[in-house]
This record gives sequence, C-alpha cells and structure tokens, in this order.
Amino acid sequence: MEKQLDPTKDDLPLMANTSHMLVKHYILDLDVDVESQSIEGTIVFFFETGIRYRNSSNTDKGGCHSWFDETCKIGASESCHIPVISLSACSSKTEDNDFAVSGKGEKDTSDKNGNHSNGEQASGISCSKNCCDTENLGSTDFLLVLDCCDLSVLKVEEVDVAAVAGTEKFTRSAKLSDASEDLGDLRNRIVHELVTLPADRWEEQLCYYTRCSQAPGCGELPFTTGPWSLEIRKSGVRAPRDFPHVIRIWYKTKPEGQSVSWTVDQSGRPCVYTRGSPINNRALFPCQEPPIALSTWQATVRTAAQFVVLMSGENSAEPVPLQEGVLSWYYYVTMPMPASTFTIAIGSWQEVKQQPFPADVQSSSDFSLPFFQADVRWHEEHCGHVEYPCRFQNPGARLQSVIPYRVFAPFCLMESCKDPVLRLIPQCLSAAYTTLGTHPFSRLDVLIVPSNFSSLGMASPHIIFLSQSVLLGGRHLCGARLCHEIAHAWFGLAIGARDWTEEWISEGFATYLEDIFWARAQQLSHDEVKAQQELKALLRWRRLRDEVQNSEEELQVLRPNKENTGEVSESGASIVKHGLKAEKIFMQVHYLKGYFLLRFLARTMGEASYLASLRKFVHKFHGQLVLSQDFLYMLLEDIPEQKRSGLTIESIFQNWLDTSGIPKPLLEEGETWKECQLVQQVSGEVSKWIQTNQKIRKSSKKKRKQDEVILQKLLPDQLVLLLESLLEEKTLCPRTLQCLEKTYKLHEQDAEIRHRWCELVVKHKYMPGYRDVEKFLREDQAMGVYLYGELMLNEDAKQQELAHKCFAAVREHMDVSSAKVVAEMLF
Repeated sequence: MEKQLDPTKDDLPLMANTSHMLVKHYILDLDVDVESQSIEGTIVFFFETGIRYRNSSNTDKGGCHSWFDETCKIGASESCHIPVISLSACSSKTEDNDFAVSGKGEKDTSDKNGNHSNGEQASGISCSKNCCDTENLGSTDFLLVLDCCDLSVLKVEEVDVAAVAGTEKFTRSAKLSDASEDLGDLRNRIVHELVTLPADRWEEQLCYYTRCSQAPGCGELPFTTGPWSLEIRKSGVRAPRDFPHVIRIWYKTKPEGQSVSWTVDQSGRPCVYTRGSPINNRALFPCQEPPIALSTWQATVRTAAQFVVLMSGENSAEPVPLQEGVLSWYYYVTMPMPASTFTIAIGSWQEVKQQPFPADVQSSSDFSLPFFQADVRWHEEHCGHVEYPCRFQNPGARLQSVIPYRVFAPFCLMESCKDPVLRLIPQCLSAAYTTLGTHPFSRLDVLIVPSNFSSLGMASPHIIFLSQSVLLGGRHLCGARLCHEIAHAWFGLAIGARDWTEEWISEGFATYLEDIFWARAQQLSHDEVKAQQELKALLRWRRLRDEVQNSEEELQVLRPNKENTGEVSESGASIVKHGLKAEKIFMQVHYLKGYFLLRFLARTMGEASYLASLRKFVHKFHGQLVLSQDFLYMLLEDIPEQKRSGLTIESIFQNWLDTSGIPKPLLEEGETWKECQLVQQVSGEVSKWIQTNQKIRKSSKKKRKQDEVILQKLLPDQLVLLLESLLEEKTLCPRTLQCLEKTYKLHEQDAEIRHRWCELVVKHKYMPGYRDVEKFLREDQAMGVYLYGELMLNEDAKQQELAHKCFAAVREHMDVSSAKVVAEMLF
C-alpha cells in the first residue's frame, strides 16, 4: 500500500491524480464582473488516460512537425470563429436541460461550500487506495481528482462529443452499438484522436475543441469538494480508461480565492489579475496543478466594455461586441504548458502607443546572427517534446530577433512608460535573442500592474507583469528587470522544473542571464561588462549573506527533497515543500544561490563555451520539464577533463543544492570582488562621507560652513553599495543625511536605491525622511515589506505610528502573503 501523504500547514498539496488521467486541453468560457468581484462560467477538460493506465497503442506521438504560418487565424473556417456559446443558449438546446446551472433553471443540490450533499470533504493527499471511494459510496468507482480551492463548483457533467458533426472521422469504427459502454468508448476514442492530431493540423484541432466544448451533456457526474481538491466519479466506471475523457464543470470563484487579486489600479479603477503564487490557479479554475500536466488552452472572457482583457495567448485578441456594454475576448495557446502559467489581467488598461525611435535602437540586432551558423545543426534535429507547432522549427521565427510587443498601463502611468519600457523592450528582446536564439513565444504584452503586486515582475507565456516600482529613476532597474523576465521565456516557461521545489532552475538562470542580456542591450565594452558584473556579484553576495543569517536553514536549501526530487505518489499526487510559507515568497535564496552556481560553472568553462552550452540545452530541452541533473549532466559533458578539477554532479549537489548556508566555493570567492574598480570607487566615496559626518559632528552649531568635498558620479548599483556601506555606520548626523539626500537626489532614484535610503532614515530616526518612507510603503509594496519590521524594531513611537498608518492605508488591497507577514511584525 502506498504511504498516505499528510502535508503540513507549510506544504502545498498537489492533489490531481495525473498518473491516472492527464488533461491535454482546457476551454474556459467565463463571465467576469469586475465591479462585484466574481468570475462565473464553465471549463471543459479534454483528457488522455494517464501513463500508468494507457494502452500501448494509445501512446503519444513524438517529434516536432512543421509550423503553420503564424498569420493564419483560428477562424479560417466560419464555424471555427464562433466563440463558446453562453450558458443560457446551451440550456435551450438540450432536451433534458443538462446545461442548466444551479440557480438558473434547476434545483441547487449543493451545500453552501459548493458540495453535493452525498459527499464528504477530502483531506490530505489521496493515496492510490483512495482512488476507489469505498467509504463514501460503497463502490469501487474510479475517482478523478482535480486541484481546486476556494471555488463554488455548481455542476459537473460528461460531454457527448460523438454528437458533434464531423467527429466521426476521428474513429475507425464501422458501426456503432446502442450500448452505453460502447458509446463511452467511442467518445473516448474520438478524444484520443483529437488530442493527438499532428501539429500541422493545429487550426483544425482548435476548431474541433471548440465544437466539442459546445456539445450537449450526457449525464451529470457526482462530485465532492475538499479544501484542496475536487473529486469526480461516474457510477460503474472502475478504470481511468473508461472514465469520460471530456467533462464540463460549472463554477464560480470566491472573493477570498488567492489565485486572483481584486483591487484598484493607480488611477483608482477596479481591476483583477492572477497572482501566480502561492497556490497558482486552483482558485481561478479547477485544474491539474502538477507540472507534468502540460496542456493547451482556449478561453473566451466576457466583461464590461470599459475593460481590456489581457491573457496568456498566442493571438492578440480583438474584442467582439455582444449585447450593449459587453465585449467578448478570445485567446488560445498551442504550446502545452502547466496550468500554473495561465495568466489573466482585466482592467481599464490603456495601450502605450509605439513611438518612432532612432535607428540605433535596432542596431543591437546586427550582432545577433553569427552563432546561428555554428548552431544550425540543432535546428535540423527533431525536438524532444510532445508534438506542437514549435517555433524552434519555424525558419521565420528563428530569424526574428524582436517579436511583436505591446505595453499596457493604467491611464495615469502612460507617460511614465513611454521612455523606459517602450524604449527598452526591443533592445532587451534583441539581446536575449543574441544570447539564446529563437524566442519561444510569438508575441509579448507588458502590463504595469497595480501597486499591490508583490514583486518587481512576473513572466507568463506571452505576457509580463511589471511593478510600477521599475518606472522611476532612469532606465537601469527597468531594463534589468525586463531582461530578467524575458529570460523566463526560456528558463521557467519553455523549459520548466519537473519538481516545483527546484525554483533555482527558473530563478537562478533568469538572474544570471539578466546580467548578460542587460549588458548586451546597453552594448557595453568587455571591460565595462566585467566591472559591472563584479559589482553586481558583490551586491548579491551581501544580500545572500544577510538572508542566510536571517532565515530558517531549511528554507535555504535549493533541493529540499534531495534524492527524492521529482518523485510523486502512485496517483501522481505530491506536495511542494514549504510551498505555503508566507515568508518564502520574499526570500531570494533560490535566485542568489542559483545565480552564483551558474556563475561558478561559467568561470570553470569560460563564458563563450558556457553560453554555447546554454543554447545547446535550450535546443535539447525546450518544451520539456527538467530536473537539476538534466542540465548538469549535459554541461559536464562539455567541460574538458582538465577543467573539471573534481567537479561532479554529486559535488554540485553537496556544495550548492542540498545544503543550507553559503556554498563553500563561494566563500573563497567573496573577497575578490572588493578589488573591482567600480567597488574601489565606492569605497573612496564612502570614506569621504564618513569624514564629512565626523566633521559635521565636531563642528559647532554656529560654524556651519564646511570644506567642499568633491564627490564622483556613481552608477545606480554603485549608489546601492554606497548606501548599504553607510548603513553599517553606527551613527550618521541629520545634516549628513540631509546632504546625502540632496547630493544624489535620492527621492528621485530607482526603488532599489530608495529602499536603502529609507533604511537609513529609519535607522537614524531622520524625521524629514519619514515622508519618503511613507511614500515607499504605499507605492512600492513589491519591496517595502521588511521596512515595516525595521520601523517596529526601533521601538520608537513615531516610527511605529508610521508603520501602523501605512499598513492601515494599504491593507485592504495588499497581497495576502505580504499582509500576513506585515501583520505578524506589527501585532
């Protein structure tokens, strides 16, 4: 018997039994009322029997077929253009009113939690024995388990895809029997043929997905909801292969669901967007959350006409008017990805229009072609992923250094976006292409999200969320963050971690590549690149050192499951260790240790060879899920024996991934960055400020005039290091702080710099700077969480009053995890 998994309060359960049934495609048909904060509609699942139960004749086809012209529209035929029909229209087309929804034409058989009255709540993670619901229903029926949280599930039913005209071509049966079991088998065979259509028939496939999603129901399915799951059964069905492979679920979100954030934008207008973590999308729609459940999706979203709907989709959707004041938006994707990557943002966004830029902006693409001559052999190989229309096999996509992009923002921030964001996107995209080659996705939207967004950025397929904090203070922070999020297109999205605990595979790579991309986007010289990267390494070393000293050891391990990483239960269920720890969201250990590991490997190989290996890795593993060893094995093959010096998979695990604290190889390297020219320059400026502070302290109140100190102009990262160094001083006089703020115009700098300035203000109780602290806590919520702790630690009445005042002002719309952490600091 399989061991029962019992997640603790800090571990996130992944309940879906993906080994039994595996979703291949979702179709969402949703009505979104932003004003009343509700999403209601249907989701249709198309399944394949899980790998443990699949007949050998039903195995997926491999390889990667040619890509259809991306300019082709899904609506090539008239029938394909029809959006998913409304619930009321569906119910009128079926004899037995199977499409009726609770509260819209039939008796509601669910309790207040959305549960059918004949079920119990699930707890923990079901083991293989629990796939037969013997206790609840006295049968051995198979249970389909989906990940679900904070949703009102109204109805579940099987869909009669055999009733859809044209699907007969998907079955080889000559005759049909009237036996229900034969009809069930026929429906499942139709679905199997549909989900395994070759990639060059993707338009036809999407069209039939749409038609099948609109097919009549052929029987309700009993279901039970628990705190983390939705369990569905069909009476008499004992095995996954006989379970309906297309089901339709009616549901409604709950306002407290943590998958979405209902808030207001910077212009005070209501909006909603997906959070991305910690529970991903299970409170937005029932789904299979384990990464192994790679699927495609379509979504039709109807909402009030004043709102713009942005979504993870290959098409730039054009709204279709329905009844007065309502628009419908349709998106689709053909590249299978985990459900956690589905992203939506609905608000009164305004598109920041493209402006003609000087020719030099595009010139960075001129140096982006040479490596393709050497790497062309990779394009000639078959891809290793499941079949989909792959851009890596599309000649046109392989030469596209800058993909189409758009920028959206609240009205009041449109002007702020024009120079930093619009100007930088093509440079950053081109630099990424120069480094890694073909862009995995065909287009990009960038949205400036509301101020309650809990990080500086988040990347999803076809869309990047950016915090408003990157807009102020020049181009440096904005450009670096754009590069970081663009890097996720390859590492995190096109290549995903098979085990969610291996976040470093996504964040470590993006942090390392951020520097490479940003240097190339700025077209820096070799010496400038080296100096800036050493300065950045020192800043990250200091951050890692502080984080290791002030966090739990178990949260510092990059591979917390160690040799069990990637393992799941017999059903496919698992847990994400520490996945629900609120403070983990604000930690950067997996960013920083991952970055330093990759930097260490690059130094071992030489950067040119290392980047060539990264391109090789991308071409080999795009469209797939990986573990750490997949990358490390391939990389070590490319390191000559004389350079390895005992470098093995085991030593990397031991030194970098499986232990807490600072890795031993990094301890030896930490002092070297202090010799960097840019760092030495900062050290000189720090000495000047310390001397100035001493003179001010010694001078009398009457003797205000000081000898003028000549200060050098500093780069943004140098200014960060300067302020961090001054934070180590025990006391700084108010006049010193005043002079410091005036000299560098600190209130106008980027958020990284202003954060350090606020720390100085709090540490030294510099009251004229409290207005800057208050502004930061209100407008830079992505970075301000731990300032609350510092305000409370000083046990100063005015500072504590400031902390409580700011928290009260933003708490209503604050990110849930952020609010939890701050509340623990304040109360």
